[in-house]
Amino acid sequence: MPSVVGLLEQRECAACRRVDELREEADRIQAELAVAERDWNEWVVACSRVGEVLAPGDGGVAGPDLAVGLPDGGEQPVTAGASESAKPKSVVPVWRAGLAWSALSVDYQRLLRVLVDRDREGQGPLSCQEMAVCFGLEVVPAKVEALRSKAKRMVTRGWLVEPVPGRFSLSQGVAGQGGMVNGDRQTRRVSPWGS
Repeated sequence: MPSVVGLLEQRECAACRRVDELREEADRIQAELAVAERDWNEWVVACSRVGEVLAPGDGGVAGPDLAVGLPDGGEQPVTAGASESAKPKSVVPVWRAGLAWSALSVDYQRLLRVLVDRDREGQGPLSCQEMAVCFGLEVVPAKVEALRSKAKRMVTRGWLVEPVPGRFSLSQGVAGQGGMVNGDRQTRRVSPWGS
């Protein structure tokens, strides 16, 4: 009959092997993620450069997001001049009264727009799965978690509130703007991004 200590040591060795296997897999995935992020960043820079080249000289906007991710020929949101608008992967600023939505990247503006529409219709907070459906995204963990990350970041910066865990709505001050973008009432509906 095997000893209790011997059985414990076997279990400990098996657990140690499993941890080592998972660490190796995590390292491999981290390396793949780094390569994919580098590739993605190169495309972001390329889009930004093309946007700069195509921008009209009179100060109007024709940024890198002019037609990117607008399925069905959707309209682009009204934004500030190129020098004021947020760049891709920009930091979400802390919300304060009078801060224009153009301080946010296009993805964050679209998230706000969905919540403004929902608020206007008198509907309650939105879950990340529901946001994914609104944006025409697959409701898969990667897409939902990306939206959750954005929403949580906006909660910490004062743009959104999370009255119930996992459900998001506009913060009181942002909701009070009534869908204002750069001080002008936004009248066009924005199509969801396609990725």
